[in-house]
Amino acid sequence: MEITGGGRLEVRITSADVGKRVSVRYVTDSAEAGAKFTDAVGVLTSWDSGVLLITRKSGETVRVEESALAAGKVVPPAPARRRGPSATFLELARATARAWQPVESEALGEWTLRAADGFTRRANSALPLGEPGLPVAEALEHVRAWYAARKLPAYIQTATGAEGTQELLCAALDRHGWRREVSAEVRIGALAPIGDLDADISAVRLSRTVDEAWLRRYQRFEEASPAVRSVLASGPSVWFASVAGTGGVPAAIGRCVVDGRWAGFMAVEVDPGQRRRGLATSVMTALARQALDEGASASWLQVEADNDGARALYDGMGFAPHHHYHHYRWAEA
Repeated sequence: MEITGGGRLEVRITSADVGKRVSVRYVTDSAEAGAKFTDAVGVLTSWDSGVLLITRKSGETVRVEESALAAGKVVPPAPARRRGPSATFLELARATARAWQPVESEALGEWTLRAADGFTRRANSALPLGEPGLPVAEALEHVRAWYAARKLPAYIQTATGAEGTQELLCAALDRHGWRREVSAEVRIGALAPIGDLDADISAVRLSRTVDEAWLRRYQRFEEASPAVRSVLASGPSVWFASVAGTGGVPAAIGRCVVDGRWAGFMAVEVDPGQRRRGLATSVMTALARQALDEGASASWLQVEADNDGARALYDGMGFAPHHHYHHYRWAEA
């Protein structure tokens, strides 16, 4: 970082820059012992009572004492990706939501409250893609009451790390007693290279409907509620893939939702005893070819940060991170 004036480090940010992307350098060890510096880049979400809060792309919040600031400046949004499809946050957020629809929903301004008998956080969380039409505190109270009426925990899905994401809302949720439980990456990539992979798809069966065998491999089968089939079948053009296994349980499965130019991949799972045989690649290649036939050209998927095996697979397929998403839960007293 170079934030200098006449060869000296300068702090060029103020509390008026809350909401902007900033780069700061601050002291992390006592100056008496020899000052050590750390840099942080992210959205300045708060500057209050001598403390700055900066939200990184991953959603991590960095706390910086104003007295420890050595340098700081406003920086432009992260540069656009140089390969693969382009996508705004809102376009991608809406496409991912259409691919995993709840059983019940209700609008709160530009927020959508979603419920599906508790089957997955995605289908049982508020999705804020604009203003709720109420002060934030009142909107959060409305969300809590809506989920309480359905005997469900109150969740809100947010995003960080791309232009137009919700770092300020994340900070507000923290202040109002909500706690982040789960985070994951949304990745995007070109679809044609996946369809062009040299994979054996002869054993992959595609179906428009989910059957009992597919559900036996699905990791959430034990959580299955009456809503599970409804959620899994939701989306503009839904396909289920499976590779036959033993005992009536597929060796591998996957799900794809085709929606205009987008193909979303979900529930790609392989029998632990059948891994490293290319089954996940075969499933995704078969689904990608079907999506290409329907006119899709771009793809997306979601992967948790600690799933190293899946991340390596998707890296090799050309997927790159677009943004991170998070589920915040109301921390009841």
